[in-house]
Amino acid sequence: MNELGNWISQGTQKPFYVRKEFDVKKEIVKAAAYVCGLGQFIFHLNGQKVADHELDPGWTNYDKKIQYVKFDITDLVHTGKNVLGAEVGNGWFIKEDEHYTFSFPAFMPPNPNPYKPFGNELVFAVKLILNYVDGTAETIFADETFKVKEHPVTMSNVYGSETYCAELNQKGWNRIDFDASEWKNAVVVTEQDAPKGELIEQFQPAIKVICSYSAKYVHTVSGRDIYDLGQNVSGMLKLSYRGKKGDVIYIYPAEKLNEAGNVDQVAKNWVTVGNCITCIVGEDDTWQDYRMRFTYFAGRYFAVEKSSESAEIKDIIGESISSAWKTDGTFHCDDTRYVQIYDLVEKAVEANMVSIHTDCPTIERFAWQEPNHLMAPSIMYMKDGRKLWEKFFMDMRIDQLTEEDYFMDLKGNKYFPGAGLIPSQAPCYIHNVLPVPGMGSFFDIIPWGSSGILGVKWHYLFYGDKKVIADNYEMGKRYLEHLKTKQNEDGFINHGLGDWGNPDNQLARENVETAFLYADAITLAEFAEILGKEEDEAGFLQFAESVKENYNRRLLVQNESGKWCYRSFEHKEKIVMTQACEALPLYWGMVPEEKIEDVIDSFRQTLIEKQSFASGEVGLPYIIQTASRYGMNALICSFITRPEHPSYYAFVKNGLTTLGEYWEENPRSHCHDMMGHIIEWYYNGIAGIKPLKPGFKKVLIKPYLPESMNEMSCKYDSVNGKIIVSMRRDDGKIRLDVKADERIDVEIDKTFIA
Repeated sequence: MNELGNWISQGTQKPFYVRKEFDVKKEIVKAAAYVCGLGQFIFHLNGQKVADHELDPGWTNYDKKIQYVKFDITDLVHTGKNVLGAEVGNGWFIKEDEHYTFSFPAFMPPNPNPYKPFGNELVFAVKLILNYVDGTAETIFADETFKVKEHPVTMSNVYGSETYCAELNQKGWNRIDFDASEWKNAVVVTEQDAPKGELIEQFQPAIKVICSYSAKYVHTVSGRDIYDLGQNVSGMLKLSYRGKKGDVIYIYPAEKLNEAGNVDQVAKNWVTVGNCITCIVGEDDTWQDYRMRFTYFAGRYFAVEKSSESAEIKDIIGESISSAWKTDGTFHCDDTRYVQIYDLVEKAVEANMVSIHTDCPTIERFAWQEPNHLMAPSIMYMKDGRKLWEKFFMDMRIDQLTEEDYFMDLKGNKYFPGAGLIPSQAPCYIHNVLPVPGMGSFFDIIPWGSSGILGVKWHYLFYGDKKVIADNYEMGKRYLEHLKTKQNEDGFINHGLGDWGNPDNQLARENVETAFLYADAITLAEFAEILGKEEDEAGFLQFAESVKENYNRRLLVQNESGKWCYRSFEHKEKIVMTQACEALPLYWGMVPEEKIEDVIDSFRQTLIEKQSFASGEVGLPYIIQTASRYGMNALICSFITRPEHPSYYAFVKNGLTTLGEYWEENPRSHCHDMMGHIIEWYYNGIAGIKPLKPGFKKVLIKPYLPESMNEMSCKYDSVNGKIIVSMRRDDGKIRLDVKADERIDVEIDKTFIA
């Protein structure tokens, strides 16, 4: 037995119901349920769903950690007969492959390390603790007396397809007066077949419904009825339908429509996201309700096909879900373009927060790690990320490799990626460990793995808890040791993806990735100082200095104007400057003091020449922040409001309601938050809220009001209290109002320098 007692099952890999009647003979003072169903579960008690959660438990590496959920059920249990129940579905525990499932594109090597199920059957466990008024207690565990039954959801695909057969619906199944005589007894799972991971309580915010959108009929094309939610979301689909028994309704979600007005499930000619939600009529001419159970759709539009003219559908609702449902910050201004950009990014963030930080809800649904530091400040200003990031860090610690960890190569041999490596995805369900010829590694990428260090830095700065440093310090140390083994003969790191997503394909691997090597080292030195580890601190600083010295010796040159600049190492025949190449060393303090002004000028030159952000997701936050630091806010304003790409406002002009993956009109994914770094600038650039001490105990307010704005207000609810900054332009003069909790020490810079 485990902490929750036995695992039980129906003995299949298909979704199932489970229920148990129990008697309460004495008055209860407190009752709690500890519940887990893998891959996903919905818990019920006495005829109702318990709590407003979706898709419990959080996604993890189930071989190492499994989350259970604690529910306070004191108000739901009563004296006499009671019944507990659950619905259990697949999730990532045993992935279904019907309809769309992710596969690697043709330009990558065949994957010798495909997805492997974490078990042979879906399982359920529960521990019910009843505390009585008389001081006694009773515990109920799952066993063979629990009853199970096949579920009307006959197929549940983690990528968003679900098949619902209404004929199998057990009406009233979770009520005490239900007749379960035809249900079978549960099977107790043997210790050998039980899930392997350690059970821990789910501590990150549960996934919840944050908003509902009613779909509106648009038109009919090619025999399909097209509906529009008006907003791209990750969500639970809810609707009513009827027809003749056996009629089938097929619902195809998509992020966009094609030129003919039909739903377009093709992601940039790269893959077809062929998701389908199927509803089968259970009885003649009776309206039946359906709501997704164990997976979620992603998109804005639906195409509805019917197998018969007798089939009808109504009340289509998309319930937007997210783990990021607590808002910490808001931003408003009278220039609607900035508000539209903010909303674009915020909606993309919400859609990608589902116990892990997905890269996109449509195509991959993978926990790529790089946004967990690159996007950390933007998201943490907007949303409460404290416990979410602690979950992300746990996943990284769990999946960090040891010397013994190996995968298979294309010849069937063991491939050892290396001790200390933090995989680019955590949890990682489909291991793509082999480098892609001509592109680099997609498994071992320093700006991705660095979330285990730099993400921790942001968490500490925003929430001020040293424990996060202590919890993740050894992980960071091991990762830096791994990175040292990846330095090439020139002293650079260059095995990853560089400035991924750069519109000019200027990836500058050596420049970008080695800058992160330096950043990791000096950040670990800061951690060592905080933890009182003097010897470690000295070692990190010494290594960082050697990286910086080599970086400057090989990359810092004078350009044709005689200005010092950083050349892109990948261009040997001439000096090529990129925005990322100049910004990263400026941001991280790598530039020799006497050459800083020159490099600033060179950086400004790269911005002016492009008149846009010519950067991918890796360099972009550093470009924006460096431009703001050195008085280039006006350029930032002009770049983000351009009507054409690369530009944030171009997404708005193109009709997107969430941020696209790349700077282009029809990006592969229409819902990526990975380039939403501009939000950090909204808070620390426009509103000028800059933390000077962890937890915002001390802040500098140094605002900037763009010329196109006359009014701006921004609120951030820090762990030490609220900070509110408002600006108004009256008769050409800017009036500033700052309010902050008395626990916060505030400095104000009223120069309003652009």
